[in-house]
Amino acid sequence: MTSESLAAAIARVGNPVDLLRNTAARAHTFPVAAEFSNWRSEQRAWAESCALLDQSHHMTDLFLEGPDALKLLSDLAVNTFANFGVNKAKQFVAVNPSGQLIGDAILFHLEEELFDLVGHPMVIDWVLFHLDRGSYRVTAERDENSAVRKFGPPKFYRYELQGPTAAAVLEQATGAALPETKFFNMADFRIAGHTVRGLRHGMAGQPGFELFGPWDEGEAVLGALLEAGEGHGLLRAGAKAYSTANLESGWVPAPIPAIFGDDPLLNEYREWLRASAVGAVGGSVDSEDIEDYYLTPYDIGYDRNVKFDHDFVGREALEELAKNPPRSKVTLVWNNDDVTEALGSLLSKGPGAKYLDLPKIRYALHQEDMVLCGGEQIGVSLDCGYIANERAMVSLATVAKDYATPGTEVTVVWGEEPNSAKPQVEEHKSWKIRATVAPVPFVQFARTNYRSK
Repeated sequence: MTSESLAAAIARVGNPVDLLRNTAARAHTFPVAAEFSNWRSEQRAWAESCALLDQSHHMTDLFLEGPDALKLLSDLAVNTFANFGVNKAKQFVAVNPSGQLIGDAILFHLEEELFDLVGHPMVIDWVLFHLDRGSYRVTAERDENSAVRKFGPPKFYRYELQGPTAAAVLEQATGAALPETKFFNMADFRIAGHTVRGLRHGMAGQPGFELFGPWDEGEAVLGALLEAGEGHGLLRAGAKAYSTANLESGWVPAPIPAIFGDDPLLNEYREWLRASAVGAVGGSVDSEDIEDYYLTPYDIGYDRNVKFDHDFVGREALEELAKNPPRSKVTLVWNNDDVTEALGSLLSKGPGAKYLDLPKIRYALHQEDMVLCGGEQIGVSLDCGYIANERAMVSLATVAKDYATPGTEVTVVWGEEPNSAKPQVEEHKSWKIRATVAPVPFVQFARTNYRSK
């Protein structure tokens, strides 16, 4: 792994856009089995019965402990920390001084002065940078994901149970009725003789719990869950199915971190951050201005997270932006005929469309495809793939508010022209695919029954 700083890499290449569009970094991988049965059945399991997803390996954990841990987190997050007691969790969202998105992660409050921040490295690095440069009384332990960890297993196992029969599986595994647990609150369970902590939530918008505990107890807990699930239609879901769960629930997994401006804080951060920590940008957005790739919390539905009851990096900018956010998050349902034509071009004399690798067709960590209406760009398509439960190719996108009404017809430009130098990009031509604006979350259960609870 190179020790070159991000600032040095940008200086060597000339600008951040060329660096990110041509880096050899690949899309995020889930270091678990691709499929246990087949990804179509595994997708259907969380809608019709129960899916078990192994979350132990693909995210980074940052354990923060000390009397100033809450202050450090509060100084950087747009979220409120009022009433954020032990056994609660929240989606931690951080922005730069201009209110543009750095990233998000799930924050677990494990003990009075102990927190676990779990997510992609973008926001983890941002928190560690501020810890290094500040005077917080906090100790940090970073547990990398299994794709890059040099030695040993993860500190925790994590298993997600979700679907209509998830509660029945958990009750059978524990031998007890489920405790009343509010969304994003935690409860303790007893499984296979071990104490298991469970976070009430669901990655695909279905009811479920994320169960976790010490790594060396994970196999026993997994075995008990699989045995309990035999009569409830439980299927293990592999990396392919898991990678698409966010398309149903509406979570945008990896926005490009807004760390390339001229603000002195960001200049210092790029000197601190290693170049290899930044992923590649893929897609048809081809602006030379890196700020055209940025998002704000309001662009992707995090307005509910922003609370101005404390001081944090970017607060002043967000207070101004909150008066009239220009874009909204939507689901785009891609036109069947255009998708079929794009897939069919792979069987014709080339070059054809950029390869669509089902079920998740995103090919870079930060996917950014143009969304057009009347030939003008009105938004960005951010994450895309196929949902077997809906028999549809969809993407999560942010579009100008005037075009966010369900039923609005738009066009997604798929692919790159000219082609970038990323190794996952073959010779192809850009492809225009019609799409229809739909609500987010796209799946009606997630939009009504689940979210309302």
